[in-house]
Order: sequence, then structure tokens, then C-alpha cells
Amino acid sequence: MTGRIAVASLAVVAALGMSACGSGDKNTGSSSKPKTTTSAPATTQSDVPPVPSVADLNQLMAQTLDPNTPDEQKVQYLEDGQQALQKDPDMIKKLVTAYQQNNVKIEVTNVTSLGDQLTAKVNFSVNGAQPTEADVPFIAQDGKWKLQKSWACAGLQNLGQQSPACS
Repeated sequence: MTGRIAVASLAVVAALGMSACGSGDKNTGSSSKPKTTTSAPATTQSDVPPVPSVADLNQLMAQTLDPNTPDEQKVQYLEDGQQALQKDPDMIKKLVTAYQQNNVKIEVTNVTSLGDQLTAKVNFSVNGAQPTEADVPFIAQDGKWKLQKSWACAGLQNLGQQSPACS
């Protein structure tokens, strides 16, 4: 059970940690480009946010795991997060609670860009146990890096919980 909680907790940490890295509005002094898409939306190179640094992710982890941060804010960093929140308003709370209850510690050690996807390599531990290494997948969506929903859902499932957002 502890391993399952760790996986679920890691999903939250990763999602929330990445959230602050691709969300800032950077004013470059130019006006907004009009959207002229006539086909089905696809991730283009211009939709891909800058790759966050390891230091950025580690600095922002603590802030984004704050239980006082509204779930409505956190959910924007989960793939199709608003839809997930509509289906299951408690999805993120379940994961954050598991993180806190199991004293999960996490450290991002590397970030690898794969174009419109990236992988964050992390070391994490639960209740003081030996750190374990894991890869956390993200996709570029709406100009931000977002945790792949399937990975977050697997974390919930490993906790023995179900979420309507995962169906």
C-alpha cells in the first residue's frame, strides 16, 4: 500500500510542480497573434512552453503543494484538467491528502524535452524510506506543461480509489 500511495503522491507533486513553470505570462512587447486555425487543433511548436529547469521545479514544488491553493487553480496543470474537475471535484484533494499523510519527499533531478512532451526524472521517498527514481510524463497543452491524465489516474488507482474523471 505504501508504494501505491507513493505513486499517487508523486503524480500530484509532479503535476503541481510543473504547473508554475509553464504558466507565467511573459510579455515580449509584441501584440497577441490572432489564431487562424481552420483544422482540428494540434499542438504546434508555438504552443510548447519553455522547458522548466530542475531548480524551477524544485522551488515551485512546495508552493504548489500548499493545501490552501484552490483545486481550481491546480487543475489547470492536469491534462484536460477542467473537464476532470467537473467530473470529480475531489480528484486533486485525494492526491494531495495522500501526499501529506504519507510524508512524501520529492526532488526533481532532470528534465528531458521530447518536443511537445517532456519527462521529469524524480527521486521520491515515503515516510523516510530510501528514495526511488521515477519518470513523470507531461504534455504541452494550452501553452503549459500538464501532467498526463492517464498517469494521474494510475496514481489514484494505485491508492485503491476510483475517479469518474478517469473514465
